[in-house]
Amino acid sequence: MVLEKLGESLKNTLSKIARSLTVDEKLIDELVRDIQRALLQADVNVQLVFNLTKEIKRRALEEKPPAGVSQREFIVKVVYDELVKFLGGEKTGIEIDKSKKPFKIMMIGLYGVGKTTQIGKLLKFYQKRGFKVCAVGLDTHRPAAPEQLEQICSRIDAKCFIIKGEKDPLKIYKTFEKELSKYDLVIIDTAGRDALSKDLIEEIEALNNYIKPDENLLVISADIGQAAMKQAQQFHDSCHITGVVATKMDGTAKGGGALTACAVTGAPVKFIGVGEKVDDLEQFNPPGFVGRLLGMGDIEALLEKAKEAISEEDAEDMGRKLLKGEFNFIDLYEQMAAMKKMGSLSKLVEMIPGMGNLKIPKEMLEGQETKIEVWKHIMQSMTKEELEDPEIIDGARVERIAKGAGVSTGAVRELLKQYKMSRKMIKGMKGLESEQDIGKMMKKMKGRMPKGFGM
Repeated sequence: MVLEKLGESLKNTLSKIARSLTVDEKLIDELVRDIQRALLQADVNVQLVFNLTKEIKRRALEEKPPAGVSQREFIVKVVYDELVKFLGGEKTGIEIDKSKKPFKIMMIGLYGVGKTTQIGKLLKFYQKRGFKVCAVGLDTHRPAAPEQLEQICSRIDAKCFIIKGEKDPLKIYKTFEKELSKYDLVIIDTAGRDALSKDLIEEIEALNNYIKPDENLLVISADIGQAAMKQAQQFHDSCHITGVVATKMDGTAKGGGALTACAVTGAPVKFIGVGEKVDDLEQFNPPGFVGRLLGMGDIEALLEKAKEAISEEDAEDMGRKLLKGEFNFIDLYEQMAAMKKMGSLSKLVEMIPGMGNLKIPKEMLEGQETKIEVWKHIMQSMTKEELEDPEIIDGARVERIAKGAGVSTGAVRELLKQYKMSRKMIKGMKGLESEQDIGKMMKKMKGRMPKGFGM
């Protein structure tokens, strides 16, 4: 998880509120100290931490909960609200204006922060949203830079404009300028440095003045912690950056420093890299991010991933089948394939409200992912007839399927058991043709679902 240790610390802190018999100043002081400790361990600036917790304490002691909201619930909401405000408030992604043709994003950063990799992720991000995208390689200082950008673009089937051996970045851009007008979005790679040197600034300024990018994004590695503040401020003053892409947010305890440092410089974090895969990039959304940290989930991000994994037409088709009580192995296989596209189970669990507080061991989730892969292999070993009508699978068929998939007969029987449980649940939904019927079903389920700190 992104900032996993911080999330665990904050969830444990808020659990004290949920378990306490009374809410008094002593409890609030303990809550504040725990939050301070958690944020400082995540490498957040000391003064920022004290300012944040001072406001949390003030609101918790002075403000009264709205009607129908308990004191405990109100304090949790205060912590949530102040953390969201602390990280910038609202979502800060980039809306591409197709009328500009092309919309230009210039990438800036120090040497070795993963700038070229993030270009591939950004291209994929907007490609999935229907934009015609391309990249231009203007890093003329690192010999392997053009080839690296070309390789990354080829993996996602995006056009890449480079001139190998050319040392003048502005000449490269001018060579392809007319052709770039055919694209909705062009992402421009620039040279990185080991330090913020004068020649880097002069080159970036020259490119910036001619290209006039719609966005100048600074790529910062989250593992540098509070040093991100100085970098962001220097680039902001010299290169007029409009936002930040924070990389390596999945594997560092210092990410809190990078996020908050950038926010106070006036250069908001617009994207965060949450893994090594090309799809592991998210628009930075403080409300959803804090929701995940506190175990309250991030429904918006979950729905976004679902949209990417399954088309609206397929979703409607599945919905009609479910309402009719129809369900077979083909449907189960399609569901598993869609889940795979949405990412790892551990990341999905973070986004489901309440699930983050269940403290499901990572090993258990990884084991479930392995099991799903085995089940997919088993279904690939079945005939079309067996997939469409699993009820015909008898002992002899189980043995044949197991042999074809290279698994034990027990694994096949476990899948059959899972299918029967799912089918039984789907049959229970049969006939829910109206919103009123679905509402009745949801009322029956109420109280069985995990809750997120009473929110």
